[in-house]
Amino acid sequence: MIVALLNQKGGVGKTTLALHLAGEWARRGKRVTLVDADPQGSALDWSQQRSRSGAPRVFGVVGLARDTLHREAPELARDADHVVIDGPPRVAGLMRSALLAADLVLIPVQPSPLDGWASAEMLALLAEARIYRPQLAARFVLNRCGARTIIARDTAETLADHDPPVLAATIGQRVLFATAAQSGQLACEFDDDGLAAREIAALASEIERLRVGTATS
Repeated sequence: MIVALLNQKGGVGKTTLALHLAGEWARRGKRVTLVDADPQGSALDWSQQRSRSGAPRVFGVVGLARDTLHREAPELARDADHVVIDGPPRVAGLMRSALLAADLVLIPVQPSPLDGWASAEMLALLAEARIYRPQLAARFVLNRCGARTIIARDTAETLADHDPPVLAATIGQRVLFATAAQSGQLACEFDDDGLAAREIAALASEIERLRVGTATS
């Protein structure tokens, strides 16, 4: 399965989610490759920091920030159970290529009306991609949610009737994710049973239950 994390809006946590989903699936014994398709190269930086710290390699990270991604990602998928694409913000050609490469598009949004409005351009690109890939599945992911905040609840309720719908699993606003990113590690390596690790595990499990390939939305 090729999962692309995409949003035209920057700063929504695409790289954090991509790294942690890849790490969670690797923990479960899956062969995983993460594709850094963001010209900023944040996932590659994380991988290099991890290597410098002497931490063991848990999944492969390759840089493919070019608009031939839809032709190259399927080749990577032949040797992996999951390919996770950390997509670019505001690069239309790269975004279109990532959409055409993916089996499932995850659109991370923060619990804010502004994030919903900012997703409009992303949804237009998704609709365009579905002309060529009508079975392309997509879901919103609520990320950086404050605990039990009214705005998070309202955002989830708004997206519940949306196309694409929102996943039930949500990811909290946790300092541990930033700490992990800076050190080339994963949240579960700091606290295997902490809230951050459990949230990522729930998200990974929900994605796997989608049975992508037969879904129509």
